[in-house]
Amino acid sequence: MTRDTLYIDDEDRYSRLRLIAWWDQDKLTAARVLVVGAGALGNEVLKNLALLGVGQVTVVDFDKIEDTNLTRSVLFRARDRGLSKAIAAAAAMADMNPDTHVDALDANIITEVGLGVFADADVVIGCLDNREARLWVNRCCWKVGTPWVDGGIQEINGVAKVFVPPDGACYECAMTENDYRLINLRYSCPLLRREDLLAGKVPTAPTIASMIGGLQTQEALKLIHGMPVDEGHALVFNGAANQFYKTRYPHREDCLSHDTWPTPIELPLSADNTAAELFAAAAPHFEEGTALELHLERDLILDLYCGKCDQRQRMMKAQLSVSMRDAACPTCGETGKPNMVHAVAANSPLVEEKLRSLGIPPYDIVRITSPTAEQVFLLAADRPARRPA
Repeated sequence: MTRDTLYIDDEDRYSRLRLIAWWDQDKLTAARVLVVGAGALGNEVLKNLALLGVGQVTVVDFDKIEDTNLTRSVLFRARDRGLSKAIAAAAAMADMNPDTHVDALDANIITEVGLGVFADADVVIGCLDNREARLWVNRCCWKVGTPWVDGGIQEINGVAKVFVPPDGACYECAMTENDYRLINLRYSCPLLRREDLLAGKVPTAPTIASMIGGLQTQEALKLIHGMPVDEGHALVFNGAANQFYKTRYPHREDCLSHDTWPTPIELPLSADNTAAELFAAAAPHFEEGTALELHLERDLILDLYCGKCDQRQRMMKAQLSVSMRDAACPTCGETGKPNMVHAVAANSPLVEEKLRSLGIPPYDIVRITSPTAEQVFLLAADRPARRPA
């Protein structure tokens, strides 16, 4: 056989992919991709990742499968009604390609997924249907320096966007005052989540999910292979007119998302350790005797006060997860007024609480400051087990 002979191994499921000149299946095998959202768009992305043999995929979604999902979601079957979208999608992917290891998180991406999950990913793919979750994913990616690909669909129209921290334009750079207003509409005057507001579902066809999911996966492929991408751009498709156009986002120097953290210091702690134990483990990394403070990335509601009954209801939940229904006084039904904190000092009575009770999820990266310094720490004891390479 000469050097120029092309040999195709039909026993290799990836042999046709390897014919692509720049293709490196080893990079895909080693790749770690976080997919946020397992609806119509997420199904297409997850299906593509399984077909490509991406080695490690984490999928996050807290919704359950309904009949309406069955017309737009390639991984779901009628027998899956009522199951977790993330878990059902992971099972379908495992059946599709055992080379792809899938971790399913039946969780809220904002309140229940630690920043370490974002830091471990080579690329994040967002398949979300609301601005609030996109903004959270954007800020998380910027903190840990992970590129992400956002997608959105409505009817037969769609958009795919690529963001690469830390220097380019990000999702928040393009947000308008109306975007912030719509996010705030999800909350009542005392900043409690209105779970029934804006609960309408976005109408979409499976065709546009296939198209935008394909574009998102393709951009992720480029990132994994180290190829150039149009970062800070949006590729918009108008399905009625069959027109594509590209738009570039401005880079805002004052953007609140542009907060990039250093590599975290790993601590052998979990979300089930107390804040006191966290301060004790972090203290050697600061000047001796200095006052320390733990900053909460999710504002914490300690309790709810009912002025009518003059009583307090203990809450200890992240503000983003407390609904107006949760805030109803058990005695009179009036909505209680939240008592919130944004940080915990080392001399606070709250230090005896577990980190989980302070709204800090497993495998999170936490920020602690002193009057003169700041450090970030990974709760490394929560690190998920990975399959051997």
